Amino acid sequence: MTIDYEAARAKMVDNQIRTTDVTSHSVLEAFFSVPREDFVSDRLRPLAYIDDDLKISEPRQGAPARYLMEPSPLAKLLQLANITRNDVVLEIGCGTGYASALLSLLAGSVVSLECDENLAEKASETLSSHGYDNVAVVVGELEKGYAPEAPYDVIFINGAVEELPRALFDQLRDGGRLVVVEGHGNSSRANVYVREGGHTSARRGFNTSVRPLPGFEKAKAFEF
Repeated sequence: MTIDYEAARAKMVDNQIRTTDVTSHSVLEAFFSVPREDFVSDRLRPLAYIDDDLKISEPRQGAPARYLMEPSPLAKLLQLANITRNDVVLEIGCGTGYASALLSLLAGSVVSLECDENLAEKASETLSSHGYDNVAVVVGELEKGYAPEAPYDVIFINGAVEELPRALFDQLRDGGRLVVVEGHGNSSRANVYVREGGHTSARRGFNTSVRPLPGFEKAKAFEF
């Protein structure tokens, strides 16, 4: 069976994204443009536009499995970030590069950080093959950010975290913002943090549930 991916992409935008209060023209256009099917395995290509997370790597060495985020919360997070073509963005948790491609259409330039070398290699190859030339994929520990290219106008965390390291806020430009989902499961919520005059303020976005990123777990308290 031949799948019309362009039609499937349009249905994703109209039925999954517009219906969840995403009104940003630039965000909607990015989702119309980026071929989600090219950022998953061949086995999952027919499922590329379902309203769900898609697994891109198995759990290993104590780290959780990794997923391509469900379209609706991803679109809402990108809208919350309010990215412009003047912004330099750090994406944390590049995965196979789907969100990186979306960010490339919204921002001036993007640094996409990934801790899994295999995923980083796949992302770099796919992004390059599609001409997303304003994205640089780098490998490193997610929770440390990427200081060599700091400061950033936007830090976009592509997955849920338990706690945010201070190092990430230190990599924000004055007036910069960090967008993240904090918490577990259905108790999670999206927040945007803004750095101004050396201080950081938080604004609540929306309730959501997305898959966790490795490296942001709270340290376990000592128990007697």
